[in-house]
Amino acid sequence: MQNLTEYPGNATSSRSLSVIIKMCVVVPSFCVFFCCIIVMLHIFASHRQFLDTSRYILFAYMLINDTVQLLFSVLLFLFVMGRVKFAIVYCVPLLFVSTATFQNTPLILATMSLERYVAIFYPLQRPAAWRSDRIWIIILSLWLISCIFPVIHYSIGKRDPAVDILSTPVLCKSTIVNSSPIQEMFLAVINILFFAVVAVVIIFTYVRILLETRKMRQDKVSVNKAMHTVLLHGFQLLLSILAFTHPITETLTVLHTNWLPEDISFFNYFCFILTPRFLSPLIYGFRDQSLRGCIKKTVLCCSAKVKPGKLQDNLFAS
Repeated sequence: MQNLTEYPGNATSSRSLSVIIKMCVVVPSFCVFFCCIIVMLHIFASHRQFLDTSRYILFAYMLINDTVQLLFSVLLFLFVMGRVKFAIVYCVPLLFVSTATFQNTPLILATMSLERYVAIFYPLQRPAAWRSDRIWIIILSLWLISCIFPVIHYSIGKRDPAVDILSTPVLCKSTIVNSSPIQEMFLAVINILFFAVVAVVIIFTYVRILLETRKMRQDKVSVNKAMHTVLLHGFQLLLSILAFTHPITETLTVLHTNWLPEDISFFNYFCFILTPRFLSPLIYGFRDQSLRGCIKKTVLCCSAKVKPGKLQDNLFAS
């Protein structure tokens, strides 16, 4: 008996079903994540004590950065799934923002670890740049560093003369725009450099704070909290590094499954790129006692506002 999947119509319907399933997995997950981030940012905006603390300002900046990164990543994913093609001149800005925000995350983690280090070792003589009213200088510096390397990345390498960047429609994928070997090598070196430097910073701050806890006889609670926070930043960095494991995971998946190449790519994209980005800010946010208490109050207030409305609707209906 012939395999029905060999017929073009059946293959097309099978691919359409696969695309719908993938979208139904990615889009709702992003919506849940986005709602959680909106709640946290609303709490930051409505509670002055968070805006007066450098640690929370940096965390809010990380939330915004990861949200933008995921938004552009999911947007590019939807374009590829829908086979939407457009000129490279419109594609490069999307890839640029996605790359810059991706590289910005480890820099923010390193900065948050250094902020804890400064808070422990210089509690009374904190440098001006680390104060809450000047922390925007550090944030601006991080954003500039994150943008410099993508600009270099997209400037080097030769373009295909057959492709007109203003009119030739292409799928907006990094493998198409970054077709030059020198671009791939440059991106790999920069990513390794970013994560290596951040790993050194986190290890350095953790070890120094760990040694400080043995010396101090007073206020050990705050020092221990700072040490656990830096350790959490290390865990967040490990989650970010999962994005670079796709060659290994693709090889293992090919060896042990009969999945199609696009299904393997989606598995890696969702498990090792999206999921760590979903979890990293949420774990840090819900771990913080002050922020967790405000989240509970916000959720309770929202539920209390919804219940009277439902009761009125029931009264009018009766």
